[in-house]
Amino acid sequence: MRSVQRTQRAETRADLRDAVTISVAVGLVGVSFGALAPAAGLSPAMTMAMSVLVFAGGAQLLVTGVLAAGGGIWAAVAAGLVLNLRHLPFGLALARHLGGGWARFPGAHVVTDESTAFVLARTGGTDGRARRAFWLLGAVKYGCWQLGTAGGLLLGAAVPDPSAFGLDAAFPAALLAMLVPMLRRADARRVAGTAAAVSLACAPFLPAGIPVLAGMLGLGAAPRPDGTAGGTS
Repeated sequence: MRSVQRTQRAETRADLRDAVTISVAVGLVGVSFGALAPAAGLSPAMTMAMSVLVFAGGAQLLVTGVLAAGGGIWAAVAAGLVLNLRHLPFGLALARHLGGGWARFPGAHVVTDESTAFVLARTGGTDGRARRAFWLLGAVKYGCWQLGTAGGLLLGAAVPDPSAFGLDAAFPAALLAMLVPMLRRADARRVAGTAAAVSLACAPFLPAGIPVLAGMLGLGAAPRPDGTAGGTS
């Protein structure tokens, strides 16, 4: 019994260390979001509300980027929703770690790319480790994201031009950082390449934000269940 408890404590310490490392990095992205969101037309209250209620870094960065480029609100919202569709399989993969009853609601709110990888990497530990790791990362990351957003708002208010620090590059850089690990597979590279080509081809002719949605046509290059590529036959 003591051996199991020692193992659990060791696992919790290791998981906490990793959760803090991940969350601090995420919080830094939150700083850039908070600093630049007002320049895209979002008030400080709207910026904080988005971080509290949406809590999806990629979608928030994309929505703000579309607005900053002159895109309409509906194009920005649609782009964010499309990007967040990837959370559906994440939720299925983590469903048994969310708990039952009302716990599923806050649990679903903190399901992210990082939490999915974090939990799936710990399913072979002691009983309950994956669930503890999920809630641990969720709580720490959520707190760091809110603090980062608030810190970014303060920075943006104190500095006349936050983009002078290169924070404007954080939007595409953060999105790229999320995509790169997914490009290890040939099928993912094919989809990403097709989507990028379609978006770039549409950019000179369509309003800001719409080329991102047009890039969804890249999904036609995704493999079918039978192993063949999508598209018309």
